[in-house]
Amino acid sequence: MFEKPIRIAITAICLSYFAASVVADPPAAKADQDFLRLRRNEAKELVALETVIASYQGEHQGKPVVVDLIGAVHIGDKAYYDELNKAFETYDVVLYELVAPRDTTPVAGQRSAHPVSLLQVTMKSMLSLQFQLDSIDYSKKNFVHADMTPEEFTESMDQRGESMMQMFLRMFGQSIAMQSRDPSRSSDAALLSALFAKPEERPLRLKRVMAEQFEDMETATSVLDGPEGSTIVTERNKAALRVLKQQLEAGHARIAIFYGAAHLPDMEERLTADFQLKRTGTKWLAAWNLSDAQAPPTE
Repeated sequence: MFEKPIRIAITAICLSYFAASVVADPPAAKADQDFLRLRRNEAKELVALETVIASYQGEHQGKPVVVDLIGAVHIGDKAYYDELNKAFETYDVVLYELVAPRDTTPVAGQRSAHPVSLLQVTMKSMLSLQFQLDSIDYSKKNFVHADMTPEEFTESMDQRGESMMQMFLRMFGQSIAMQSRDPSRSSDAALLSALFAKPEERPLRLKRVMAEQFEDMETATSVLDGPEGSTIVTERNKAALRVLKQQLEAGHARIAIFYGAAHLPDMEERLTADFQLKRTGTKWLAAWNLSDAQAPPTE
């Protein structure tokens, strides 16, 4: 009786998580399994939701350079953010996403009154996870804002005839279509079981259900970025890579781009075509530990 409304609510949370990068800077639009994945053990049980550090090498003005794409999950385990903070110390520059006035520095505890922010607060509490803005130290000297301003974002959406509601509805419709084509992917029973689990077991079981939804949403969000691209992915990526060019011109040779995982397929294409960089390595980080024991790192 209650399964369908609960599942729709969870789906809406997942969709909002991907769609609302303007107000809460989560990943948006399409991604693939080279940048975000679910890892399972030999028994096909979920072990972790993982994001990537993908390394690209080449030359700029005759000097070797390394650019790493670091996929972001904006609500994650504390250990995940601790590992990222250590990794960020090894770069000359870390370019980060945030649709905000130029050179804005995120502040821990910063919240929005937008409904999506409220949904994320609910997710954080239900899943026993941490907010990225609370856990990443954006005040470090090597952090550089690399995104559009709100004015630029709004102007681009107006020019393209886009709206956040339009994108949300497209994604929601796609998710319903996916469930209709493959009813076996329904998680009603697992979700209800998780919701009524013992308090000490509930966060882990809910994370497993939510991770399955995220995997589906990665496909659903592909409807946003059509042949002509989109503001939420294409134009923001262009803005980030303009800053990358500036930093390379300034002589920095080891640079990270810290963006939502769904931005990275397009960024990889641009790094290859526009900067002549070649992918040379991949490392996976466990953003959500989904096992009863601590999930081991995967290279």
